[in-house]
Amino acid sequence: MDRETTDRWYAVCCKPRQETIAEVNLLRQGYHVYLPRIRMRLRRRGHWIDAVEILFPRYIFIRLDPLLRSTASVRSTRGVVGLVRFGGQPATVPDEVMDALLQREDSVSGLHQDKRPLFSTGEMIKLVDGPLTGMKGVFTQQDGDKRVIVLLELMGKANRVTVSRDWIARAA
Repeated sequence: MDRETTDRWYAVCCKPRQETIAEVNLLRQGYHVYLPRIRMRLRRRGHWIDAVEILFPRYIFIRLDPLLRSTASVRSTRGVVGLVRFGGQPATVPDEVMDALLQREDSVSGLHQDKRPLFSTGEMIKLVDGPLTGMKGVFTQQDGDKRVIVLLELMGKANRVTVSRDWIARAA
């Protein structure tokens, strides 16, 4: 059988927050491993920051030929729970799915980009900083890189107010 036709992608389930540990240890064993990461905007300590997160928490992908190499060592790798299985058989991930994931990566950074807006028009927000802290309103639009326009009820009517993007959060 041709080696190219027996190489397959498999999903590996990792222990919570140990995807990077699993990746390093599988790479040390000579496996071809893919751990997709995404750059996204997150609110931390009152500010919006760019953060790199795991695209599929608790999962990484491994490419191997099960006819040439046993998967037993994967299961005993530090950070790994085991291969994802259905009906007792390791589940393969179609090459088309993996190719699509790899093509959507940024060619320079190797990261996926979160293109979703931080807030949607009409979404309820609350002010968590600034002179209007504690007020709730409605997000209307982004106004530049660091400012947003929100509708706040002031003096009995809705007013458009421009505030720092760092001053708002989703209303609970």
